[in-house]
Amino acid sequence: MPYQSIGDYEIEYEAVQVPSTEQWAAYLTIYGPSKNPMHRNVVFPHQQVAVAQSFSSKEAAETEAQAVALTLLGDKAP
Repeated sequence: MPYQSIGDYEIEYEAVQVPSTEQWAAYLTIYGPSKNPMHRNVVFPHQQVAVAQSFSSKEAAETEAQAVALTLLGDKAP
């Protein structure tokens, strides 16, 4: 599962193969700042993004999940 940090936010994005197909779905989780270094604060729970869309490759699905994360974080992204 690819991982990326943007400021105080941690992004995990992944591709999950759709059962019985060659297609992939994009999933995303975003963690925000936490006062406890042993605890991650979920600000966007693990869920499928681009729900009406499937992707022909794992990489394309991961790229879409990353793009959604950057959109959600808006001005916090570089």
